Amino acid sequence: MVASLDEGNVGGYSVVYGREDIYFPVYITAALAAIFLTATWITGALYWLALAVTAAAFTYYNIPLLETGRPTIGANQYGVFIQAFGLIRWRAIAQIDLVEIAERAMTVHELQIALNAPLGSALVADWRKRPAYRLAMRLPWRMDHRGVVRINLEPFDRPPDEIHRTILRMWRYYRS
Repeated sequence: MVASLDEGNVGGYSVVYGREDIYFPVYITAALAAIFLTATWITGALYWLALAVTAAAFTYYNIPLLETGRPTIGANQYGVFIQAFGLIRWRAIAQIDLVEIAERAMTVHELQIALNAPLGSALVADWRKRPAYRLAMRLPWRMDHRGVVRINLEPFDRPPDEIHRTILRMWRYYRS
């Protein structure tokens, strides 16, 4: 039934990372890593290698931002799903809020999902175990000590208020 759900086949409402110019630095740092690696090979100087490793690490960490076809967050009849986290059942959610956080010269929108159950019983499907090659990549979520799952909504292809409204509407419908 639900146990067969995987991250790529969840159905329902889903949101993916947006394809904007903001992710252009990922491509630039990949090119810089290649240039620095070539400079290391040509000159034999190890300081170029340090720069190449740094640029490659930044690129590797941000590769999930380039995966625009893969569902990152969303909801279906079973609950809210989050990439590399799992499927949270509707009855385990106490509250869903959209919070604006002022950071320097911009405002970041964050979806906060408060759980009313321990994480082990709140998850219908647990996707926190990732393949070894994805362990150091960016996660779309953070969890604080109070059991609140926090998701930055800025990099997604839909407006934050639309994402919040849709998930909140589905939560009200399916938990009853």
